[in-house]
Amino acid sequence: MIEVRRGNRLRAMLNAGRASLRNGEPLLERLCIPACNPDNGRMSLVTLRDAHIAFGERPLLDGAQLAIRDGERIGLIGRNGTGKSTLLAVLAGLTALDAGELALRNGLRLSLVEQEPQLPLADSLRDSLRLRGRSTVTSTGAPSGAMPVDEREHWRLESRLEEYLHRFGVTGTASPETCSGGERKRAALALALALQPDLLLLDEPTNHLDIETIERLEEMLLKVPAAVIISHDRAFLDRVTSRIIELDRGVLRSYPGSFSAYERRKDEEIATEDAARRRFEKFWAQEEVWIRKGVEARRTRNEGRVRRLERLRQERVTRRDRIGAIRLTLNSGERSGDLVAELDGVSKRFDDRPIVDQLSLRIMRGDRIGLIGANGAGKSTLIRLILGELAPDAGTVRLGTRLAIAYFDQLRAQLDPDATLAEAISPGSDWVEVGGERRHIMSYLGDFLFPAQRANAPIRMLSGGERNRLLLARLFARSANLIVLDEPTNDLDIESLELLEERLQDYTGTLLLVSHDRRFLDNVVTQTLAAEGDGRWREFVGGYSDYLEQRPMPAPGRVEAVRAPAAAKSMRERSIGAVFSKVRLSYNEQRELEGLPEEIEALERAQTELVARMSEPDYHRQDGAVLRSDRQRLEALEALLLQRFARWEWLEEKRSRST
Repeated sequence: MIEVRRGNRLRAMLNAGRASLRNGEPLLERLCIPACNPDNGRMSLVTLRDAHIAFGERPLLDGAQLAIRDGERIGLIGRNGTGKSTLLAVLAGLTALDAGELALRNGLRLSLVEQEPQLPLADSLRDSLRLRGRSTVTSTGAPSGAMPVDEREHWRLESRLEEYLHRFGVTGTASPETCSGGERKRAALALALALQPDLLLLDEPTNHLDIETIERLEEMLLKVPAAVIISHDRAFLDRVTSRIIELDRGVLRSYPGSFSAYERRKDEEIATEDAARRRFEKFWAQEEVWIRKGVEARRTRNEGRVRRLERLRQERVTRRDRIGAIRLTLNSGERSGDLVAELDGVSKRFDDRPIVDQLSLRIMRGDRIGLIGANGAGKSTLIRLILGELAPDAGTVRLGTRLAIAYFDQLRAQLDPDATLAEAISPGSDWVEVGGERRHIMSYLGDFLFPAQRANAPIRMLSGGERNRLLLARLFARSANLIVLDEPTNDLDIESLELLEERLQDYTGTLLLVSHDRRFLDNVVTQTLAAEGDGRWREFVGGYSDYLEQRPMPAPGRVEAVRAPAAAKSMRERSIGAVFSKVRLSYNEQRELEGLPEEIEALERAQTELVARMSEPDYHRQDGAVLRSDRQRLEALEALLLQRFARWEWLEEKRSRST
């Protein structure tokens, strides 16, 4: 059994379906709602058909189609403002469709964690979570089980909640009013996982979480029955998701596989779409030139061409192009001195808690330093010490000469909510100078995807992602040879993140970056400053991946957990070395090694072609046998590729050791 929810415009269709049911005609067959997925026989948890929803003139969902199956972990991505959070609200039953239908499996248990979770007022965080849990409902409206009638289940839930609170490092006795954004997010995630829903809906779950907690969350999500996750964290998506759904101009597009597979496929799609757009514009321009010839266009035999031109004009008007990308320009201005900052034996404590302990550090012009550590480790405090905004308890801080500093604040404290967008960028003037060029404020705001009519709107009306874009616009409207970015990736969509990465890579000044985005750190910084606890900080060469390779061994309590695998690996390497030292490649092995690159390339080509075919809009309409065969073929290709890569590595290792 499934439950069907429809937009107001389809209520007449529902009544017709009920009449047909009374006459013996199956309702599901009449309404064409797929209760199960034909390619694997698994029941669909949620099915969205021809969904429409709009706020104002711009549609957020425009005939969108989606089926979520048991066992899927879907990454929902798209530009800021495209309607991702609205789609989650539709799936959770909090927002109704304007038109279309939403079908849910009967008794489906849903849990939604919003981007900024709101916790009910209570004496303790644990009591607040109990109240929040009572409001969670199944698809049929029955209580989800935060306080179930079954007393045994009640205590099991309490036990699970305590377990997840502990795993997220949250104290249940704290007051919800005094909790930080990160604590509220971790508490809401703990409750959602403790409820054990059939479908978990997460909106930006990694915001406000440190890297260690993100990695812990990844392990938990790999075990949930099904999930739909909005996220811009590419490393997180790559680890957790089994399918990527992109919301683009009101349409949902499906890409099976990891986020890396989506990136490859998307690059191909964008190139194809751009080429088609250029051909269309060229053809349309030629037809416009022809119609202006007048007499020839009015001949009877050319009336068809005139009608075709009218269709082209209409298509050009109604065509919705891809949303533009923000345009960033970084100007480092006057060069600073060679020395940017020098810390000598710096210490800082708050309430007997060491934040920085005897830190000596030298920052030179052109350095790109990433600061990482757990929430509360003191990353923002260390930034303020480096900039001279906070005096150390001990030690000295020396700043370099000719410093022009631009500071991106993670709390958006630099933005007055009552000021307008234009006032935030250029108070008292309609002009701004960027990179030596004088720009009108309207044009400059357009570079950051703010239309001219919003320039005089108050900042409090902006979403989190829009506030981030505005702060970036303000930051880059001035010349700075030292840029400080404190959690700049929160709320930014993936395209904006990648563009920011490119600009920072080309930036010639000095950069201090606080971030939990592992891929962003890898792509931007050249040094990593890591918090190791008790106020100790250590510098490592490279980004986050390099830090993982260089960081010290785990604490003594964890040594035994890693010692056995390490010893086994060492023994295995010694065994392989002993074999390779005695045996050279045979003639057949040599020929196999020479042919493996071509074989792997052919397998990858076949995999790419199959994924492309499975991503086509009408793919799911094919016969179930074809769908099952394709899925089995894709799994076989992936397994075979892993096998051939392993064989290639083994043969190469053998050849290198025997020469």
